[in-house]
Amino acid sequence: MKYNNPVIKGFYPDPSVCKVEDTYYLVCSSFQYFPGVPIFESKDLINWKQIGHCLTRESQIQLGKVSSSGGVFAPTIRHHNGKFYMTTTNDTTHQNFYVWTDDIYGEWSEPIYVDQGGIDPDLYFEDGKVFFMSNGKDDNGISGIVQCEIDIETGGKLSPSRSIWQGTGGRYLESPHMYKINGRYYLMAAEGGTEYGHMVVYARGETISGPFEAYPNNPVLTNRNLGGYELQGVGHGDLIQDHDGNWWMLHLGFRQTGQWLTYHHLGREVFLTPVTFGGDGWFTAGHSGTALMSFETGRISSQVIQQEKKTYTFENTDWNLDWCHLRHPVADNYLLESDKAILRGTGVTLDTPTSPTFIGLRQRDFRAEISCDVRLASGEAGITLYMDEHHHYDLAVRKDGNGYKVIERLNIGDIKSVEHEVDLGSGNHATLLIRAAHERYSFLLHVNGEDILLGTAQTRYLSSEVAGGFTGVLIGLYAVGEGASAEFSRFKCEYM
Repeated sequence: MKYNNPVIKGFYPDPSVCKVEDTYYLVCSSFQYFPGVPIFESKDLINWKQIGHCLTRESQIQLGKVSSSGGVFAPTIRHHNGKFYMTTTNDTTHQNFYVWTDDIYGEWSEPIYVDQGGIDPDLYFEDGKVFFMSNGKDDNGISGIVQCEIDIETGGKLSPSRSIWQGTGGRYLESPHMYKINGRYYLMAAEGGTEYGHMVVYARGETISGPFEAYPNNPVLTNRNLGGYELQGVGHGDLIQDHDGNWWMLHLGFRQTGQWLTYHHLGREVFLTPVTFGGDGWFTAGHSGTALMSFETGRISSQVIQQEKKTYTFENTDWNLDWCHLRHPVADNYLLESDKAILRGTGVTLDTPTSPTFIGLRQRDFRAEISCDVRLASGEAGITLYMDEHHHYDLAVRKDGNGYKVIERLNIGDIKSVEHEVDLGSGNHATLLIRAAHERYSFLLHVNGEDILLGTAQTRYLSSEVAGGFTGVLIGLYAVGEGASAEFSRFKCEYM
């Protein structure tokens, strides 16, 4: 069958995957958003359904003073002796930790911390021992992929941290994962930085601690030389073997705005690439070492049909799964029902790196139409296209003196400008509409069956190339102002 990439669209970076019986489970980074570390499941590696989050309590992850693109980095999910383990980093507090559960659909444990630095931690289980890896410096100050043995009950180190591989020379060696395949140990990692030079590299050895011999044709997977191709930034992968013994790599990548427009604003997404082992024990990946937007393969049954959800509403999404908050929300400010949301604002605005009244969905594709009815009592409320506190576009209803207005505001770095406004008079209700395309967003007010265009803005100013950071655009509903209150209804996000 032919399948299309990405298999999970939108800002879901740094995928890690494990298989238990006939089901695959996958986790992704969440950075400053809460709940943390979304969990997906699949029966076929193509169709993924979100089933929960690993970090659902404030006691598990401290996000209160986390900057944008800080917080939860690069999780790894593994299963051993009936328990799932997820290990990750709070990059803001520089702490590596893991949580566990024996019910993937339930709550996860309180964090267990490991006294080893670096980021992108990995867990490997073998013969009653547990090995912990991350990228950073070992106990002697040597940089590389660092490994120690730990007590899985306490996180305590049972051996010194030792650098076991220094990579192939690319910058930002990260994302280590260990596997034992056909009697050999394979150590896979990423290099080049999670931008256009990203790549997957690996090495193999006869023991878990090396020495490791690098694959002679590294990088095994990269799109760094594919100028003019939509899929870029390929790297940070995890290997998985399917039901029939075939090997695959789940990895991140991003779709640039256009063939020659080197900007991306949807975030880093999840891609699936076939892996093939040769008779010499080395493996190759993808099409001549590159990832494609679609693969034709006989590895997946023709009976498998790739599904794609095109329409998102209040009624067909789950507030606890599909939606997320900035850092730790104040629960009293949200009344979330099956067909509407009532948000209460505070003095905290979208321009501050704390927790404004905000709840958002990832933008999953370039072309979309987003609409929502907003009824405002006081303050300001509306829809925001949010990259970070310095880069977001807002379409909102605002109380202005004795009347109300609809405003279009652009926030680009230090420039914060209300570009257009429409006077609603005493009416406090408006239907807001945003049309998204590859290169531009359009902001409209729907009145009496007509769409009034307030203005447009380039998508590039919400891209990682402009804003920096590691996240992607979220479609957010927000309210701001002390005592502000707004009701949102008839929300719809439809992808073209």
